[in-house]
Amino acid sequence: MILILKTYLFMLLNALGNTMLLTLLALVFAMVIGLFFALMNVSRSRVFNIIGTVYVDAIRGVPMIVLAFFIYFGVPQGIKFLGADNFRLTALQAGTISLAMNCGAYMAEIFRAGIESIDKGQMEASRSLGLSYATSMRCVVLPQAFRVMIPSIINQFIITLKDTSILSVIGFPELTNTGRTIAGNTFLNFQTWAIVGILYMIVIITLSKIAKYIERRIKIDSERS
Repeated sequence: MILILKTYLFMLLNALGNTMLLTLLALVFAMVIGLFFALMNVSRSRVFNIIGTVYVDAIRGVPMIVLAFFIYFGVPQGIKFLGADNFRLTALQAGTISLAMNCGAYMAEIFRAGIESIDKGQMEASRSLGLSYATSMRCVVLPQAFRVMIPSIINQFIITLKDTSILSVIGFPELTNTGRTIAGNTFLNFQTWAIVGILYMIVIITLSKIAKYIERRIKIDSERS
């Protein structure tokens, strides 16, 4: 194990950095996607409700590895049929899109539940003051809902971080893919995967502790108010 750390520590840390970068990029886009479809699901329009529900159900019904293969291999080939012969996606781009779409479907449910947890009187009161629906949602409902959703968002960040390991199948140099390379070079499978597991564990346990701390703080602040 010491030999692996001496020889491949920089490679492992770089891979961990790639994993965190991919997770952060995916989460940012997933929050935008999730908010968009959550607003569709809570709107009064039946058409918007159907669109939001179809997206969430469709994406959640497709395994992550299949989605990654579709984005990385299928989409460029489909676009080439339309005449764009030089189009292709890098592993980072395909990985970000795949994770963002997958995570976005779950984020949509988190946002929907958060919005619906806010008393409807908040919206009615702001509308009675002359604010539009969009302004009331943006300035009154969403800030309160986001406060409730923070622990769930952090938990989804942890899940997305774990899902990055699936993207080793498209060659993205994240932690699992790098561990596979090191194990192949050294034939030290036990030591290599133990180190990879410990690195994942450190990051995930740290994020879990942060989520629990924030959840406690929110509960304490709610009881005080």
